[in-house]
Amino acid sequence: MQSHELLKEVLKKTSAKQISADMGLSLSLIYKWAEPPDDGSASGAYNPLDRIEQLLRITNDERIAQWVCERSGGFFIHNPKAKPHPYQLIPSTNSIVQEFADMLGVIAVAAADNQITKEEAKAIRRRWEDLKSVTEGFVRNGEEGNFAALKAGAESRPAMT
Repeated sequence: MQSHELLKEVLKKTSAKQISADMGLSLSLIYKWAEPPDDGSASGAYNPLDRIEQLLRITNDERIAQWVCERSGGFFIHNPKAKPHPYQLIPSTNSIVQEFADMLGVIAVAAADNQITKEEAKAIRRRWEDLKSVTEGFVRNGEEGNFAALKAGAESRPAMT
């Protein structure tokens, strides 16, 4: 989905007039954000989402995305690239288990004194983000059928009795 398409959908639920007033911007600018950007044939304007994307691309600093996600009550997780090899199921599963164990280890150490400091909370957060990223990679491989060949091979073998 393009940024202007998203903003067009947002404006169906949120008043452009209210956005304009709250941001101190002209109503026409808010509506232009919901149109394709001006490429000579359109009347749209680059919107804040386009600018954030541009800033991310220029700086290559994911903290910008993390900051935006935190402001909306979420977290940024970088989507890992799916591994195309179908025999990665067991190593991928082991990676998830290892990341989970690592996270539990950090939690156990932090909670040993019945309190968690800000530094310990940051360490727990980092391990949690790593676990979510590895798990997302596993799920994406499954969605893209990268484990299908392994499953098909297992189903074609005779059952062991």
